[in-house]
Amino acid sequence: MTDDPIDRRGLRPRFWERHPLHKLTSQEWEALCDGCGKCCLNKLEDADTGDVYFTRIACRLLDDQTCRCGQYETRKQFVPECVVLKPETLKDVAYWLPSTCAYKLLHEGGKLYDWHPLISGTPDSVHDADVSVKGWTLPEYEVPEEDWEEHIIEDL
Repeated sequence: MTDDPIDRRGLRPRFWERHPLHKLTSQEWEALCDGCGKCCLNKLEDADTGDVYFTRIACRLLDDQTCRCGQYETRKQFVPECVVLKPETLKDVAYWLPSTCAYKLLHEGGKLYDWHPLISGTPDSVHDADVSVKGWTLPEYEVPEEDWEEHIIEDL
Protein backbone atom coordinates (compact mmCIF):
# COMPACT_ATOMS: atom_id res chain seq x y z
CA MET A 1 0.00 0.00 0.00
CA THR A 2 1.03 3.57 -0.56
CA ASP A 3 0.10 6.79 1.17
CA ASP A 4 -2.54 7.56 -1.47
CA PRO A 5 -5.62 9.25 -0.05
CA ILE A 6 -8.59 6.90 0.20
CA ASP A 7 -12.15 8.05 -0.52
CA ARG A 8 -15.25 7.10 1.46
CA ARG A 9 -15.65 3.93 -0.66
CA GLY A 10 -12.12 2.77 0.21
CA LEU A 11 -10.69 3.62 -3.23
CA ARG A 12 -7.43 5.33 -4.08
CA PRO A 13 -7.52 7.95 -6.88
CA ARG A 14 -7.37 6.37 -10.36
CA PHE A 15 -6.11 3.15 -8.75
CA TRP A 16 -6.66 1.16 -11.97
CA GLU A 17 -4.01 3.26 -13.72
CA ARG A 18 -1.55 3.47 -10.85
CA HIS A 19 -1.47 -0.01 -9.34
CA PRO A 20 -1.22 -3.54 -10.77
CA LEU A 21 -4.27 -5.74 -10.37
CA HIS A 22 -2.63 -7.94 -7.75
CA LYS A 23 -1.98 -4.85 -5.55
CA LEU A 24 -5.57 -3.64 -5.44
CA THR A 25 -7.61 -3.66 -2.26
CA SER A 26 -10.74 -5.80 -2.21
CA GLN A 27 -12.87 -2.63 -2.57
CA GLU A 28 -10.86 -1.54 -5.61
CA TRP A 29 -11.08 -4.99 -7.17
CA GLU A 30 -14.86 -5.02 -6.79
CA ALA A 31 -15.13 -1.44 -8.11
CA LEU A 32 -13.55 -2.56 -11.40
CA CYS A 33 -16.74 -4.43 -12.26
CA ASP A 34 -18.68 -2.17 -14.63
CA GLY A 35 -21.99 -3.90 -13.91
CA CYS A 36 -22.66 -4.95 -17.50
CA GLY A 37 -23.79 -8.48 -16.54
CA LYS A 38 -22.07 -10.09 -19.55
CA CYS A 39 -19.99 -12.45 -17.45
CA CYS A 40 -23.24 -13.84 -16.02
CA LEU A 41 -24.40 -15.01 -19.42
CA ASN A 42 -24.12 -18.72 -20.02
CA LYS A 43 -21.48 -19.62 -22.53
CA LEU A 44 -20.89 -22.53 -24.86
CA GLU A 45 -17.36 -23.68 -25.57
CA ASP A 46 -16.44 -25.60 -28.70
CA ALA A 47 -14.55 -28.65 -27.44
CA ASP A 48 -12.49 -28.86 -30.65
CA THR A 49 -11.47 -25.23 -31.09
CA GLY A 50 -11.82 -23.82 -27.57
CA ASP A 51 -13.90 -20.95 -28.99
CA VAL A 52 -16.34 -19.49 -26.48
CA TYR A 53 -19.79 -18.30 -27.52
CA PHE A 54 -21.97 -16.11 -25.34
CA THR A 55 -25.70 -16.78 -25.21
CA ARG A 56 -28.49 -14.49 -24.06
CA ILE A 57 -29.29 -17.13 -21.42
CA ALA A 58 -28.45 -15.60 -18.04
CA CYS A 59 -27.50 -17.21 -14.77
CA ARG A 60 -30.55 -17.72 -12.60
CA LEU A 61 -29.18 -15.20 -10.08
CA LEU A 62 -28.74 -12.31 -12.53
CA ASP A 63 -31.18 -9.44 -12.12
CA ASP A 64 -32.00 -8.52 -15.73
CA GLN A 65 -32.74 -4.88 -14.82
CA THR A 66 -29.75 -4.03 -12.62
CA CYS A 67 -27.34 -6.48 -14.31
CA ARG A 68 -26.11 -7.49 -10.87
CA CYS A 69 -26.14 -10.80 -9.05
CA GLY A 70 -29.13 -11.14 -6.77
CA GLN A 71 -27.11 -13.22 -4.28
CA TYR A 72 -23.57 -11.95 -4.87
CA GLU A 73 -22.10 -12.71 -1.43
CA THR A 74 -23.54 -16.24 -1.31
CA ARG A 75 -23.68 -17.05 -5.04
CA LYS A 76 -21.43 -20.13 -4.77
CA GLN A 77 -24.04 -21.76 -2.51
CA PHE A 78 -26.63 -21.44 -5.28
CA VAL A 79 -24.39 -21.74 -8.33
CA PRO A 80 -21.35 -23.86 -7.38
CA GLU A 81 -19.86 -23.48 -10.88
CA CYS A 82 -19.85 -19.66 -10.62
CA VAL A 83 -16.33 -18.38 -11.21
CA VAL A 84 -15.09 -16.06 -8.48
CA LEU A 85 -12.76 -13.76 -10.32
CA LYS A 86 -9.51 -13.02 -8.46
CA PRO A 87 -6.22 -11.45 -9.55
CA GLU A 88 -4.48 -14.82 -9.24
CA THR A 89 -7.03 -16.65 -11.40
CA LEU A 90 -7.59 -13.95 -14.01
CA LYS A 91 -4.96 -15.31 -16.42
CA ASP A 92 -6.81 -18.64 -16.53
CA VAL A 93 -10.27 -17.24 -17.23
CA ALA A 94 -9.65 -14.01 -19.18
CA TYR A 95 -10.20 -15.85 -22.49
CA TRP A 96 -13.95 -16.14 -21.84
CA LEU A 97 -14.53 -12.70 -20.37
CA PRO A 98 -16.26 -10.21 -22.69
CA SER A 99 -13.96 -7.88 -24.65
CA THR A 100 -15.31 -4.85 -22.76
CA CYS A 101 -14.59 -6.30 -19.31
CA ALA A 102 -12.41 -4.01 -17.17
CA TYR A 103 -10.60 -6.97 -15.63
CA LYS A 104 -9.71 -8.34 -19.04
CA LEU A 105 -8.80 -4.93 -20.46
CA LEU A 106 -6.44 -4.09 -17.61
CA HIS A 107 -5.00 -7.62 -17.52
CA GLU A 108 -4.12 -7.23 -21.21
CA GLY A 109 -2.65 -3.74 -20.76
CA GLY A 110 -5.66 -1.79 -22.04
CA LYS A 111 -7.60 1.13 -20.63
CA LEU A 112 -11.12 1.50 -19.31
CA TYR A 113 -13.79 2.80 -21.64
CA ASP A 114 -15.24 6.27 -21.06
CA TRP A 115 -18.57 4.70 -20.10
CA HIS A 116 -17.02 2.72 -17.24
CA PRO A 117 -18.54 3.93 -13.94
CA LEU A 118 -15.09 4.69 -12.52
CA ILE A 119 -14.50 7.12 -15.42
CA SER A 120 -18.04 8.47 -15.85
CA GLY A 121 -18.80 8.74 -12.14
CA THR A 122 -22.21 7.10 -12.50
CA PRO A 123 -23.20 3.42 -12.34
CA ASP A 124 -25.82 3.91 -15.06
CA SER A 125 -23.28 4.89 -17.73
CA VAL A 126 -22.79 1.22 -18.68
CA HIS A 127 -26.52 0.98 -19.45
CA ASP A 128 -26.68 4.42 -21.09
CA ALA A 129 -23.86 3.36 -23.43
CA ASP A 130 -25.90 0.25 -24.32
CA VAL A 131 -23.10 -2.14 -23.39
CA SER A 132 -24.93 -4.03 -20.65
CA VAL A 133 -27.34 -6.94 -20.89
CA LYS A 134 -30.13 -4.91 -19.31
CA GLY A 135 -33.53 -6.08 -20.45
CA TRP A 136 -32.57 -8.65 -23.08
CA THR A 137 -31.60 -11.84 -21.30
CA LEU A 138 -33.55 -15.03 -20.78
CA PRO A 139 -33.37 -16.86 -17.42
CA GLU A 140 -31.61 -20.21 -17.67
CA TYR A 141 -34.52 -22.01 -16.02
CA GLU A 142 -36.79 -21.02 -18.95
CA VAL A 143 -34.61 -22.46 -21.74
CA PRO A 144 -33.53 -26.12 -21.86
CA GLU A 145 -29.75 -26.40 -22.13
CA GLU A 146 -30.04 -28.32 -25.41
CA ASP A 147 -31.63 -25.17 -26.92
CA TRP A 148 -28.94 -22.69 -25.80
CA GLU A 149 -27.24 -22.81 -29.21
CA GLU A 150 -30.31 -21.08 -30.63
CA HIS A 151 -29.52 -18.08 -28.40
CA ILE A 152 -25.87 -17.47 -29.28
CA ILE A 153 -24.93 -13.80 -29.47
CA GLU A 154 -22.74 -13.08 -32.46
CA ASP A 155 -21.04 -9.90 -31.28
CA LEU A 156 -20.36 -9.20 -27.64
